[in-house]
Amino acid sequence: MTVADIRLETERLVLRLPQAGDFERYAELMADADACRYIGGHLPRGAAWRKFLQMPGAWLLQGFAMFSVIEKSSGRWVGQMGPWKPEGWPGNEIGYAFHPDAWGRGYAHESAVAAIDWAFDTLGWDDIVHCIAPENFASKRVAERLGSHLLRTGRLLPPPSETADVELWGQTRAQWAAGRAARG
Repeated sequence: MTVADIRLETERLVLRLPQAGDFERYAELMADADACRYIGGHLPRGAAWRKFLQMPGAWLLQGFAMFSVIEKSSGRWVGQMGPWKPEGWPGNEIGYAFHPDAWGRGYAHESAVAAIDWAFDTLGWDDIVHCIAPENFASKRVAERLGSHLLRTGRLLPPPSETADVELWGQTRAQWAAGRAARG
């Protein structure tokens, strides 16, 4: 199987590699100041395009990155979810960002379960983190629902992220497996 063939499915979602056609909805997300206040702030279209290209580039060079999350019923791009580890990052992150019209539907949790399973099973990671802004209570609830707990606080590195205060939430592979077994 090549990287391009990687595709995960949940009951309502498809997680696949980013495609050029995903950009319009991504640009809408990045243009919304409220929606991206915890992920570096809103971006004009040109800057959003450059940031969008990070994920396909990471897939090509690292063999993993965040997936595009597609709603099965509509075929719409609703967000991105998955493994993310730029140089100097504080851990093996399972990160996410969702278009505002997808909020409140449980898509973050549903897609995170698939992405975490994939990261542990395919990438062989022994632990995961979620880098969450201290005031992002919605993301903390997602992390808690996934079984993650607050590990520590700090700042993101490397620049230009070093001014961002974060809480690192996470869990080990063993904790994830125990939680999955307990939930059935």
